[in-house]
Amino acid sequence: MISIRIRPLLLVSAVFRVILILYGEWQDAHMEVRYTDVDYFVFSDAASLVASGKSPYERSTYRYSPLLAFLLVPNSFIHHSWGKFLFSASDLLVGSFIHTILKLRGVPESLCIPSLMTWLFNPFTFTIGTRGNCEPIVCAIVLWIVICLINVNFQSGQKPILQKWGPTKRSLQNFGSKATPSQLWFVLRSMLSRERILFGFISGSVFLFCTALFFYLYGWDFLHEALLYHLTRADPRHNFSIYFYHIYLQQENQILMVDKLISFLPQLVVQLVLIFLFAKDLPFCFFVQTVTFVAFNKVITAQYFVWFFCLLPLILPWSNMKFRWKGLISILLWVGAQFHWLMWAYLLEFKGKNVFLQLWMASILFLAATTCVLILLIRNHKLSPVFTSPENTKKLK
Repeated sequence: MISIRIRPLLLVSAVFRVILILYGEWQDAHMEVRYTDVDYFVFSDAASLVASGKSPYERSTYRYSPLLAFLLVPNSFIHHSWGKFLFSASDLLVGSFIHTILKLRGVPESLCIPSLMTWLFNPFTFTIGTRGNCEPIVCAIVLWIVICLINVNFQSGQKPILQKWGPTKRSLQNFGSKATPSQLWFVLRSMLSRERILFGFISGSVFLFCTALFFYLYGWDFLHEALLYHLTRADPRHNFSIYFYHIYLQQENQILMVDKLISFLPQLVVQLVLIFLFAKDLPFCFFVQTVTFVAFNKVITAQYFVWFFCLLPLILPWSNMKFRWKGLISILLWVGAQFHWLMWAYLLEFKGKNVFLQLWMASILFLAATTCVLILLIRNHKLSPVFTSPENTKKLK
């Protein structure tokens, strides 16, 4: 149920996004630099092939799920901007899901609204959907899963800590202290609980069913382009990743499979560490995992930032960081590092200057800025466990 207080926010956000889509149509027709994301034309071409009864993978560089092409089939017979409206609607749905999660966790409405606004009126987020990028659909699915997990946790009788606004000081000390043998036993036992096994079985079954279905329809093209390609992807084009310069220098040589896969090692190590540290505070764990996954990825584009921006509103009510001055400094540091990178990217792409080395240094600086901001967020976050054992539930109340 959508709260009456957030309806005006969603309405204003919807109108704003419609205006941006219409403006994008004008800019595409009258300006050299298009507003529409280049990937949207790839999506549309693939959808057109599906509408004609062909494989979406006949469109070169289409390396996404066939489901995306199915969703954009109306582009061919309703309007070519159908997908933009669909992605923007998903954007608004993300906002509704964020509000739902915060209310489930007992956050007062006075704190829900500012947190929600960090998504609805974030320049990074409202431009992604209106430019024709599909990331809002991914964000909506992730948040829907979080809602389902919290609701199931209610029904199982193992209630999350929602009755009070925020954990007590004592609970924070217990939550952040060294794990006891009983706590470790609870973690191991809960990993093999009936609910987790059922969740894993259903998730795996759906994935395998969809994979088998689309393999039957589109063969090895689907398996390679939609799945296997991303494991060994080596993109020599400039992007925010610190790996791009090495890949660019090696593009004329045969990059070994080991070299392609070894870049996943830093991601894997960091992910495991974060799971052990913050697993109980599920939204916060999702957030820090997503930030680090993007930061250490082999390819980073601006659209990837949306993956953790949809999780940011879920952790803000538990943050001790004030906008003045730590919050403002964090924003300026991260955005400043990004604009610094974009300056060198502009000189390379539009002016044709040989600034690859400077661009790589800017990528390293951007990684450092992201790491600093993440450390500040972690140090100023009040851990609030969502799922607890029956024994700990009594202690935390």
